[in-house]
This record gives sequence, structure tokens and C-alpha cells, in this order.
Amino acid sequence: MSRAFRLGLFIITTLLIFWAGTFLIGSKEFLFSSTYRLNADFSNVAGLNGGAEVRVGGIHEGTVRQIQLPMRPGDKVRVLMDLAPATRNVVKQDSLASIKSEGLVGDKFVEVSFGSEQSPKVNHGDTIQSESPIEISDLIKKTDLILDSTKQAMGNIDDTASNLNAISSKINQGNGTIGALINDKEFYRNVNAGANAFQEDMEALKHNILLRGFFNKRGYEDAAELKEHEISQLPPTPIAKEFDYDAKKIFDKPATAKLKDDKALNEAGSYLQGNPFGLAVVASYTDGKGDTERDHTLTAARAMVVRDYLVQNFKLDDTRIKTIGLGKSAQANNGGKVEILIYPAGSNAAQPRNPMPRHK
Repeated sequence: MSRAFRLGLFIITTLLIFWAGTFLIGSKEFLFSSTYRLNADFSNVAGLNGGAEVRVGGIHEGTVRQIQLPMRPGDKVRVLMDLAPATRNVVKQDSLASIKSEGLVGDKFVEVSFGSEQSPKVNHGDTIQSESPIEISDLIKKTDLILDSTKQAMGNIDDTASNLNAISSKINQGNGTIGALINDKEFYRNVNAGANAFQEDMEALKHNILLRGFFNKRGYEDAAELKEHEISQLPPTPIAKEFDYDAKKIFDKPATAKLKDDKALNEAGSYLQGNPFGLAVVASYTDGKGDTERDHTLTAARAMVVRDYLVQNFKLDDTRIKTIGLGKSAQANNGGKVEILIYPAGSNAAQPRNPMPRHK
């Protein structure tokens, strides 16, 4: 192999490597493909450099072509970005440009968010809205302030704990008025007797006509009322007619049984008044959220309130209108539901010891 041939082969190989590198770099910088220009103004670019990536939806779809300093102190830094044409479908006039970094100290890049469906498309040379970048130095300052506040708070807690220990020691020894009262057994007996008497007085006040409105804000006056017409299980007989109600629409608040749209129950009341039936059951249940015991009480109260409305506003045989509170149900919609289940003539309310509630 001659020297001239080796030299020529070396030159050709070098040119091929140079061409491949130029092509790869140019493709990455979108030099060999059509693009469109977008601008974004920032008060501070936080170390962003020309040639940085522009990402749309986390995908590299453009390049920072140039960063221009403002002409006046009050103006902002302008970032010029070249984006691939395919991004015109998702980048809209209300898109937002923000400067981010790979990790805490990685390379900076520009992230352009998707626009809304109804917003118009961007044109070449448009300026979109921007979001100021987060400065690491600002985060460090805020962290220092938080640590200083925490340290001071811990010191205050230590001082308070010491004071409480000293007070507790004096109380246990019977020093002072509070210590004497706490260590006095006769005083304890009087306090317990007073608490019991107060509880009895509160039960009596519940039935006082002047305070009844206060307790009725929850939709019922007494938990004992919930059991008066309650059945433990739905009858096995097929249902002749059913009325369904969204609990959020007919009750005042999520945690109460007070009706706000009682007129919605008129359709069921008119049907019961004008058609023969054997049994009608007002069944109530909530969604799967919240405390189980509280939700069971709430559903029983809601069923009772709906029954009271039907009995008081329509000519019905109230002995055949029953209630059942089913508590939580995974199938219930958000906020729960109330059903008025009407059974044909001859149906009776079943009263088994082990209830088997109906869930839709």
C-alpha cells in the first residue's frame, strides 16, 4: 500500500467522521430541519445558556437559539427558541415557558407547557408567557430561616416542658390551690356528682321547646327516635317500585339529615298515596368515606327524616312505612343516596337477628 493511498484513505475517513459529527450536532440543534420561532421574557434566566434544550411535555423538541440582554434596566431578558413544527398542535397562546434544571445543580433547559384546547395556535415570532425560575440561593436562605425558627421553637418547648414539670411536681405534692383541690378526694366526689347532674340536665334541655331548634339542626332530636320504625333487613320480596335520590341534592349538608329540597320527595309520596302497596322502606347509605359508626347513625337519621316527611304530607298508612340505615356502601356515589323501595301488597317487614343490608 503506497504512502499516497494511505494518506488519501486517512483524509476520506477524517472527512466522514467530521461529516457524521456535524450531522449529529446539527440534528440535535435542529439546524437541518424546519422550525418556528417563539420568544419568552424572563427577569432572570438563572444560568441558562444558548443552545440549551427546549422541552415540550418533557420531550426535546427545540433549542434555545439566542438570549438577549434588555435595552433598559427595567426590561426583561428575552429568550429566543426554535421549536419543531409538530409542537404547534400542543403549544398554544396560553402556554407557559419556565426554566428548569436537571436535578438541583444540573444543566438548565426551558420547559414549555401544553396550552388549552380552546386557545389559538402560536405563530412564528410570538411571545408566550413565562414563569420566573427558582433560585437555589433563595431556597438556601429560606431553609436557614426555617432552621433558625425551628431551633428557637425547640428552645421554647424545652423551657415550657421544664415549667410544666415544676408545676406538676407542686400539684402532686398538694401545694397551692389547684394541688389541694386535685388531692382532695371529697372534691373529686363532688365534681363527679356535678358532672352526672349536668348530663341529666342536658338530656332534659333537649326536650325543652326553647332549645329544640338547636338540636334539630342536625335533622333529629334524639338517637332513640332512629329505632322507632327501623327494620333490620330488607324483605326478600321483589320490589314493585323504586325512587332514588342523591343525598347531596335533598339534604342541607354532607354530615346532617336536615332536608333542603323536600319537594323532590313529592313524586314518591304521590305514588304511595294513590297506589296500593304492602310495605315501603326508606333506605339510606353513604359512600365508603368517613367513620363507620357515625355514618350508620347518619343514614338511620336520614331515613327517619324522609319517612317523617312522607307521613306528615301525604295520606298514608304510617304503620307500613319503615326505615333502614345501611351505613357505608362502596357502590354509593359521592355523598351517599336515599332510596324509597315499595313492595307489593302482602309484603311484610322482616326482623331477623342478623341483618343483611341491600347494596346496589
